[in-house]
Amino acid sequence: MTNLYTQKDSNIRKTWLLITMSLILVIGVGWVFSYLLNSTAILYIAVILAVVMNIVAYWNSDKIALSMSGAKPTTREQFLDLYRIIENLSITAGLPMPRIYVIDSPQINAFATGRDPQHAAVAVTTGALAKLDKNELSGVLAHELSHVGNRDILVSTVVVVLSGVVAILADWFFRISFFGGMRGRDDRNNSSGEIVMVVGIIFALLAPLAASLMQLAVSRKREYLADASGALLTRYPEGLASALEKIEEDANPMRTATNATAHLFITTPFKGKQKTGWLVRLFSTHPPLEDRIRILREMKV
Repeated sequence: MTNLYTQKDSNIRKTWLLITMSLILVIGVGWVFSYLLNSTAILYIAVILAVVMNIVAYWNSDKIALSMSGAKPTTREQFLDLYRIIENLSITAGLPMPRIYVIDSPQINAFATGRDPQHAAVAVTTGALAKLDKNELSGVLAHELSHVGNRDILVSTVVVVLSGVVAILADWFFRISFFGGMRGRDDRNNSSGEIVMVVGIIFALLAPLAASLMQLAVSRKREYLADASGALLTRYPEGLASALEKIEEDANPMRTATNATAHLFITTPFKGKQKTGWLVRLFSTHPPLEDRIRILREMKV
């Protein structure tokens, strides 16, 4: 049975699996291109890139996610009520006080990030601060602190960097394949250029799917578990359920929303796109809001 402790252990294992797979992928593709183009420099670049990528993903992905989302650090004096709510919830959950950020956006949303509870950060939009009452805001923040407690933030934040690197690699290898292929056509006795071009095109086509699959590795079950854990933390499931209803009705866009960071938020920041078809729902990292609201209102705490 999935609980806070099994989910935490699973997320730690999943993070190291993602990092290992990305390391193997980048070095493996680099070796293929270096072999076909007879250039050891490409392999050396791939190895360096793979190592740097994973170091950055583990140690600095939270800063990258916050920057990409337009989150700004804030002070206790600026948002006293917000600080008090998070302080009380952190004490109740037995977690260190996270860093607090605010995103200037009318949309109701929030996310948590960081590699562990000691280096966690919570970001909340100005729309959430303006439109949610205290119980609703407490429910949302308890949900995010639950992500901190069960290490969801570790795997979720690492995926931000790794999925972005996949897109960069797709463009890089596509360019290598194109120019390699052009050289190959000039030499009748050397077919490696054509092979490189085919491999590069395939990689470029499959890269977006690989990035989506990485984000899907952040299981949708984490949202249900964080909802339940957050409700137990506040002892008031209706607060989060009511907040999710307001989120569902909120049509405001988020200017800083990106595919790389969308899975971090309590619900998708791409308003109007979560119900556009079965394929979108299949690759969505968030379960339907109506299901989450129903489950919360069936909870007994």
